[in-house]
Parts: sequence; C-alpha cells; structure tokens
Amino acid sequence: QVQLVESGGGLVQPGGSLKLSCVASGRTLDSYTIGWFRQAPGNERGGVRVGVSCLDVGDGGTSYSASVRGRFTISRNGAKNTVYLEMNNLQPEDAGVYFCAATWLADVREFCARRTIISKWGQGTQVIVSS
Repeated sequence: QVQLVESGGGLVQPGGSLKLSCVASGRTLDSYTIGWFRQAPGNERGGVRVGVSCLDVGDGGTSYSASVRGRFTISRNGAKNTVYLEMNNLQPEDAGVYFCAATWLADVREFCARRTIISKWGQGTQVIVSS
C-alpha cells in the first residue's frame, strides 16, 4: 500500500509563496489519483478536509477549487514519486493543515470533491499565512 509523507509547510506573509511536497513510498503513483486537502485552523479535531487541488496521475487531468485556481499548481515528478503543490499569492484564508491523499483509479473531480473513498492520507503539513 502506498504511504504518503508531506513537507514544505510553514509561516508565510500574505502574498507569499510556498511549495508543498508529498513523497510516496511502497508503490508508484501510476494509476493513482492524488491530491491536496485543507483542514482549516481550529478544526484539528474532526474538521472537514476540503479538496484544494488534485491530479489523475494516469491521464494528467487536474481539478482545482475555485478559490485557488490560478494561484496554486499541482505537479508530479515521476522519478521521485513525488507530487507538489506550488502555492502563490497566499492569503490568510489559505491557512490550515494540508493533507496529501491518494486513491487508486478515482475520477479526479469526484476525488477532489470527496465523493469517492480516499484510501490513504498523509500526516499533514501546516501552512500559516500571517503578517
């Protein structure tokens, strides 16, 4: 089974940028749908994780939430079995814990909207946007 480890979170000022990484091990990401989900601050216990950006590794299809489209970019390095989320022009509402998640052969839009079962989550990395 695939294991996911996120990194790259931190404190950034409004308007700044961060690049998150999700390293997969145990299996290659071929035929997986993988994405980034945000859990808002103050909701650490049982809070909803909302899809931000997702990628169908098989066909390259992507899905972005309306609030991040044009600012965030999801990408993959196959050789490193790693998925990235480049976040630009960060705003306070982007803050939270970002989780990497993956499911085998899921429709990317259904996956990002949490309308499919997510089979694996990473441990999360925190993003703080504050001046």
